[in-house]
Amino acid sequence: MKLNRKELGLTNTLPVKIVQFGEGNFLRAFVDYAFQKLNDQTGFNGGIAVVQPIDKGMVKMLNDQGGLYTLFLKGVKEGEVVQQKCLISNIVKGIDPYDNFQEYLNLAKEKELEFVISNTTEAGIAYDINDKPEMKPPNSFPAKLTLLLYERFKYFQGDTSKGLIILPCELINYNADTLKNMILQYIEEWGLGDKFKLWLEQANSFHNTLVDRIVPGYPKDNIEEYNAELLYKDNLLVTAETFFLWVIEGDESFKKKLPFDKTGLNVKVVKNMQPYRTRKVRILNGAHTAMVPFSILYGNETVKQTIDNNFTGNFIRQVVFSEIIETLDMDKAELISFAEEVFDRFRNPFIKHMLSSIALNSVSKFKVRVLPSLLSYVENNKKLPIYLTFAFACLIKFYKGSWKGEKLPVNDSTEVVNVFEDIWKLENINKIAEVVLAQTEFWGQDLNHIPKLTNAISVALLEIENNGIEKAFLNYREEFK
Repeated sequence: MKLNRKELGLTNTLPVKIVQFGEGNFLRAFVDYAFQKLNDQTGFNGGIAVVQPIDKGMVKMLNDQGGLYTLFLKGVKEGEVVQQKCLISNIVKGIDPYDNFQEYLNLAKEKELEFVISNTTEAGIAYDINDKPEMKPPNSFPAKLTLLLYERFKYFQGDTSKGLIILPCELINYNADTLKNMILQYIEEWGLGDKFKLWLEQANSFHNTLVDRIVPGYPKDNIEEYNAELLYKDNLLVTAETFFLWVIEGDESFKKKLPFDKTGLNVKVVKNMQPYRTRKVRILNGAHTAMVPFSILYGNETVKQTIDNNFTGNFIRQVVFSEIIETLDMDKAELISFAEEVFDRFRNPFIKHMLSSIALNSVSKFKVRVLPSLLSYVENNKKLPIYLTFAFACLIKFYKGSWKGEKLPVNDSTEVVNVFEDIWKLENINKIAEVVLAQTEFWGQDLNHIPKLTNAISVALLEIENNGIEKAFLNYREEFK
């Protein structure tokens, strides 16, 4: 049967408490799932109005199904396979502001509206100088939100009790602070007045967030397998891993407004989310970035293959547990627990995570995600970290672009690729290591000044060239342990 509310007996209409910018897989598998839990377990009674943030989107498909869709959660927890499915029913309307801008502005008049959620991708929180207040709608998400807030300010005549709690989920650091600054910029540029500016500052709150869940989305390759578990046809079915983490900067009053602590979801409301961001970037993202060149050169194709293989799996565990965690100034038990969850996620049999797809911009990723751990380890221990240093050498070897006669999936800017191409023409391994480490535009400093690093990279590169990854590492470790 067709998926609709009447057939399923879902006749109650929830009041709109949340305006959500974005209808993509992540928001539906993460935020909407979280609010569904609030409704089911705490009596939150919140409906979501979804706004399509760009001209082309899925709002029509969402409305055709009455805002309903099925979420399948599949993963591994403490070695055991976990599978769940749930019907998400808290989306009460979908709005395309490009088709009906007035319907979009009317959301500002919803009396019970309290929250704004967004995930418009990292590129979505951007200031567009071409946006004007008379546009229906403006191009950028911050400009659209400015007009919605301005409409609410006018409609409720500056009532400070009608301000909103704004929770952007875009993966940029200080996402809420950045969004707020852009809105203030539009207020200034558009001449919307000091009273509105004061209302924005005093009546509304902006909360930096960190979100973490792998969402593969619509399982097109094996959709029939999923459909066999349903009594209805679902064109918006979405899949995700079971892991869930939402870190939000807030206080005790915020916790009362969103009582996630009563749902069992891993939502952390904290004064400062930066340690959690550092933990995720260094452990999860750092492990990914250290893994990719090393594991591809070894011969693996996926993250799961890497973790399941005795040699490569143990190597990445040592990277994380012996070297990265040692450099983080957080509770060690909590870090170890988080890292174990990360490895459960890496070995999830339901997610085929290709190493080549993670290889994009590996140099800039290494600088942000891995190099700080390497440098901190040196500072703390007055010696090089064996595994992270070898992973660095693998990165340099990877950017040669070929290995054993095969082309490698290097995916970076033309400038970066060309620099490595020229460096590898030098042929002398010692010189190659020295010139790569001297690229301050890559690393932010000349890494030849790190004691013994140039020599260690040279030795590792020569071993890799002559012996392949596994034997090279064993020889290298013997020399530097």
